[in-house]
Amino acid sequence: MYKPYIGITMGDAAGVGPEIILKALKDPEIYKQCRPFVIGDAKILERAKSVVNSFATIRKILHVDQADFTYGTVDCLDLDLLPADLPFGQISAHAGNAAFRFLEKAIELAKEGSIDAICTAPLNKEALHKGGHIYPGHTEILAELTGTKDFSMMLSAPKLKVIHVTTHVGILDAVKQINPERVYKVIRLAHETLQKAGIPEPKIAVCGINPHAGENGLFGYGEEEEKVIPGVEKAQQEGIAVQGPLPADTLFFRATRGDFDIVVAMYHDQGHGPVKVLGLEAGVNITVGLPIIRTSVDHGTAFDIAGKGVVDELSMKEAIRQAIELAPKRNE
Repeated sequence: MYKPYIGITMGDAAGVGPEIILKALKDPEIYKQCRPFVIGDAKILERAKSVVNSFATIRKILHVDQADFTYGTVDCLDLDLLPADLPFGQISAHAGNAAFRFLEKAIELAKEGSIDAICTAPLNKEALHKGGHIYPGHTEILAELTGTKDFSMMLSAPKLKVIHVTTHVGILDAVKQINPERVYKVIRLAHETLQKAGIPEPKIAVCGINPHAGENGLFGYGEEEEKVIPGVEKAQQEGIAVQGPLPADTLFFRATRGDFDIVVAMYHDQGHGPVKVLGLEAGVNITVGLPIIRTSVDHGTAFDIAGKGVVDELSMKEAIRQAIELAPKRNE
């Protein structure tokens, strides 16, 4: 069986990224299923070893071809961008710039075919901006560096998958950005993504923008009729099994019950809230629509507990597992 090459980016090294990576790579099952390596800074991984009581050998490499992918050894494509005394849990321009460069390198490797998927540890948006990279987050960096126009953030947790029409913008800007064509494109992305994952006819539900999905004009100013319904109808005309707009307050319950395979959320918190209620450790962030596979933990840098060794690595392990599942299957 082919074992995909998975590049794991360190994210913001002042946060819990190095810790969750080393904790996740303590699991021998990961090495049985893929060829993982870290894109980051070897000396920061060395520091994290004592924090999480890891006995792994940190091995510097300059290219993927030099990696051993052996359990007990963590191969690190060392970009050597950070000071050895980088403080835990503090906003740092150094860490923000390095997080961008780690991702940039991973995208380069994926585009040239050296790796099959990218799995990302969290970055900090304020640090990213201080480092000179003005992006809302990972998703937008990935889209720009791959030249992708139609993309979306999908969250995957046990019993619930959510894809977003808008993400990292304020609520007023989100409503402005929602339009029928964007709604239609996100429905199509959801349909195509789940088909690739082995669901021939995905059942898709679309949230309304207003309470009770507007309730026939009772709430809001006709946003559902103007911005959502035409996109849903266009997808339905193409044979996609999609319903909506539906009231978000009951829709997520129905989805976890099994009525739908995925929910289309209109804005960030509408989709993120229900997933995170199910447990931060269970959620995985997947960018869909890209020419490359990218998965991520669905939590932040957790500066408040960075350097303490108490962070839960289950989301990182699940993100690696889903990267393995989604990675293209090819011959050796």
